[in-house]
Amino acid sequence: MKEKVKVCEVGPRDGLQMAHDIMPTELKSRWIAAMAQAGVTEIEVGSFVPAKLVPQMADTDAIVRSALEQPGLRVMALVPNLRGAQAAYAAGAHGVGVPVSVSEGHSRSNTRKGTAEQVEEVARIVEWVRAQERPMAIEPGCATAFGCAIDGEIALDKVVRTAVALAEAGVDAVALADTVGYGNPAQVRALVRAVRSEIGGKLTKLHLHDTMGLGLANALAGLEEGIRSFDSALAGLGGCPFAPGASGNIVTDDLVFMLESMGFDTGIDLDRLIASRELLHEGVPNEPMFGQVSRAGIPKTYRVQA
Repeated sequence: MKEKVKVCEVGPRDGLQMAHDIMPTELKSRWIAAMAQAGVTEIEVGSFVPAKLVPQMADTDAIVRSALEQPGLRVMALVPNLRGAQAAYAAGAHGVGVPVSVSEGHSRSNTRKGTAEQVEEVARIVEWVRAQERPMAIEPGCATAFGCAIDGEIALDKVVRTAVALAEAGVDAVALADTVGYGNPAQVRALVRAVRSEIGGKLTKLHLHDTMGLGLANALAGLEEGIRSFDSALAGLGGCPFAPGASGNIVTDDLVFMLESMGFDTGIDLDRLIASRELLHEGVPNEPMFGQVSRAGIPKTYRVQA
């Protein structure tokens, strides 16, 4: 059997939060459904943040409830604090991501808290969720782990300390995030090894951006180090409103092509996934759509691996 790799689509959150247009709720729900029906099993559908700060996310409660209707879909949401986690829980989300920036400058810009304060916020979320009747996964990401547009270089040992603090807070999983896309493959290998040596299997995922054109190369480096879960965005949309210069995520369609061509099993129908780009373009017609596979077409040699 092929080894499985999970591709988590973050376009409805990370992609749309930077869009100039606001995608209508009904169309957003149809787009999410189309990706789920193409075989995407995990989607970060929105974020529970103040609408005045990120108006594109104002309908996240309705989007979570709609996405829950898709059979087999793990519905995730991003939350910055306990209040957001409580809103996600009330809407029925299966899990939440929580940004914990290793960079002090980015942390205060993004959450108005320092790194240690945000770790404490995660601990409060864990305590509250564990007291509820229904489980909800808590999967924070170490943001700006590979560099920051505000603070510059981030020391490896600070990333490790942040990941350890999150693991000790009782979270279900930890991700490493290249929030501004400054990382390189050697850095990915070194950081994955260092963090895993301290928290083991709680390190599960990489969240990568393609600012410097190294997104897929970094994904491959992570793959070679044993990472089997990656965030990506259809058509490469995305960025961070609180990180100057951050560009889009790695392209979901291109990532799926690479993984499946190498013999991994994503469970995603690439033809149907690419077709879902039409709904995305309809919803945000002024956003550039990236992706090599969608431009060139799926080659006849695709999926030749046993």
